[in-house]
Amino acid sequence: MADTPDGLPPLREVIRHHGLGAQRALGQHFLFDLNLTRRIARAAGDLTAGTTIEIGPGPGGLTRGLLAEGAGHVVAVERDPRCRSALAEIAAVYPDRLTLVDADALTVALADLGPPPRRVVANLPYNVGTQLLLDWLDAIAADPGVVEHLTLMFQREVAERLRAAPGTKAYGRLSVLTQWLCRIDPVLTVPAAAFTPPPKVTSRVVRLTPRPEPAHPADGATLQAVTAAAFGQRRKMLRQSLKTLTADPAGLCAAAGIDPTVRADALDLAAFCALARAHAGTATSA
Repeated sequence: MADTPDGLPPLREVIRHHGLGAQRALGQHFLFDLNLTRRIARAAGDLTAGTTIEIGPGPGGLTRGLLAEGAGHVVAVERDPRCRSALAEIAAVYPDRLTLVDADALTVALADLGPPPRRVVANLPYNVGTQLLLDWLDAIAADPGVVEHLTLMFQREVAERLRAAPGTKAYGRLSVLTQWLCRIDPVLTVPAAAFTPPPKVTSRVVRLTPRPEPAHPADGATLQAVTAAAFGQRRKMLRQSLKTLTADPAGLCAAAGIDPTVRADALDLAAFCALARAHAGTATSA
């Protein structure tokens, strides 16, 4: 019996009716609380124009929240064929406002999912959330206007890495690459008990807003290479960890004005960008 504002059955009933038990292999954890999903949708701001992209909608809890909060057009990318019938029922209630894309989100470009302004609002599958973000950062580096903002739910430890400061345990490559391109704002914390099945950790929703220009000048691919080398052996000094990047790590550090005896987690964003510029200059001159 439907008892929700949109006239659709409660999510527990939807899952039972369509046989949508969460699959661990797909990183699925479903949110049943429609008040919570609407709160996440509201945190994403004005959704009326352009395209709102959702990744891994599952039975459609967040999808329903987005549409109820006025999203003009939601494009839901879902690889699990079991979810099609449940999502089709939502599409019938919101004619011409929900498009279902049967695909693996890792294979789909944001620019191909609908007209701008685009924004992504998603409870990301845990097993691919970080890789999806890295792919989107590549897209933002190429075109800051490709997406207006991203309102994303991650495991708490991943969300902490995004905002981590130098010298902290959470600080790493993902911190540098994300902060280089985006402003990061915390939205809310979601307890494990809110999900079915409950994960082992709490989750956090963050909003990433692309900067008009990167925080410091650097080539994106070079910055990725520098951070990969530096944090690949984060316990070692730069003069050692950067050997996978260059035959002369001490010379590279000198060119960037950085002490080669420090470790990667001591460098701030500006220092990593200086290393990237120095490495790009060395490669060009060579």
